[in-house]
Amino acid sequence: MLRNLLSLLALCASASALAAQPATMRVDYLHSGNALDEHYALERVVVEPLPWPGNLRQTIDTTNRGNNMVEVVDAKTGKLLYSRGFSTVFAEWRSTEEAARINRGFEESVRFPRPEQPVRVRILKRDERNLFSVVWTADVNPDAQDVIRKQPSAPVKPIGIRVNGPSEDKVDLLIVGDGYTQAEMKKFEAAALRLADHLFQVSPFKERAKDFNVWAIALPTEESGVSRPSTGVHHASKLGARYDIFGSERYVLTTDNRALRELAQYAPYEFIEILVNNETYGGGGIFGQFSTAAADNDWANYLFVHEFGHHFAGLADEYYTSPVAYATGGGERREPWEPNATALHDPANLKWKKFVKDGTPLPTPWPKEAYETASRAYQIERAALRAANRPESEMSALFRRDLQQSNELFSRDPHRHTVGAFEGANYEATGYYRPEMQCIMFDRSDAFCSVCADAIGTIIDLYSRPEK
Repeated sequence: MLRNLLSLLALCASASALAAQPATMRVDYLHSGNALDEHYALERVVVEPLPWPGNLRQTIDTTNRGNNMVEVVDAKTGKLLYSRGFSTVFAEWRSTEEAARINRGFEESVRFPRPEQPVRVRILKRDERNLFSVVWTADVNPDAQDVIRKQPSAPVKPIGIRVNGPSEDKVDLLIVGDGYTQAEMKKFEAAALRLADHLFQVSPFKERAKDFNVWAIALPTEESGVSRPSTGVHHASKLGARYDIFGSERYVLTTDNRALRELAQYAPYEFIEILVNNETYGGGGIFGQFSTAAADNDWANYLFVHEFGHHFAGLADEYYTSPVAYATGGGERREPWEPNATALHDPANLKWKKFVKDGTPLPTPWPKEAYETASRAYQIERAALRAANRPESEMSALFRRDLQQSNELFSRDPHRHTVGAFEGANYEATGYYRPEMQCIMFDRSDAFCSVCADAIGTIIDLYSRPEK
């Protein structure tokens, strides 16, 4: 009761502070195509119930991250009013084998402060040269008759997990539950509190904790848990989050963007992490869209932070021995846009060279062969456990042994804590390099490397007004 009262007071205070902010406008559209072609179609334009939660001093994104960029420009003058980089589920699907055979469509949304005048919304796409070009435009008149201005009353109220100030001054993270019954709402609240607390024990979030507000919201479901089709488990969860996305048993996403946005709009947010009410290891993260984590897994703390790294800062996966849904291999290694992976085409201008000490060899040697030998054995055992549908506790124990073996192997290496260019990253054993030997984005370590921490700090700065 007390927490609910405090949450209501915090939300009222935040809404009061946002009173001078413009409304939040959302453009929902369909993104469809296949491996070679893509199309966009406008679905609707919505004015959300809450004012814009963002920092109006920093409406232009200069971080150069994401596969895509949204730009909002004045329709008359062409002046850039707002921009943000992001990535999409569609872009990930395009790299799967299925995309070479069929067309599929995915719901997407972009949000921005409601303009006072007609605007043009432009979606840009990154090309092979890492340059953006416009692939779709939509003219939006905020006063048009077909703009949806009225939303239903909030089905549930958000809970204030951590409220450090007005939303316009803070990064607003919304934790959304999926697969929780009415009787499990307290369980969801406890999981959201526990995982948010863990996030702010990890640097650089630890040092920047006061730059965040954290909210939680969930719609109760009739059945407990979310779908895991590979094991014959199907549940009608409110957000449609499920395992086995693109055929990967541990990949958890939702493709029901409308359900997600129609719930999230009742809380201030810029970032979303979905907690699924499941024990099985799994998660996912899309830059600028959302991330997911299995709340009941023994490795939930790691999953929450690792996947949030993708969603929040556009960090690349640095591991390369685990099977993934995407097509790997191929010839030319293009320079990734992600801040923590490189093709090392120009070692003298390494993107994170400010962290590299003079004399550090590039590429940087590490016990790669020994690691890969151990990892092959580990992956065989992991696959066998899943095939036999063994208890999740056995998988968790395997993960602990694997991390312990890696720590022991790396502890003997002179470059254990060196910032350099270590071959093996971005799902590829060769041709891509990561900044340090270990990182949360490489294995189940408990810390981000220096480069990832710096990349996270850049995004915190973009969305907050750091306290001096």
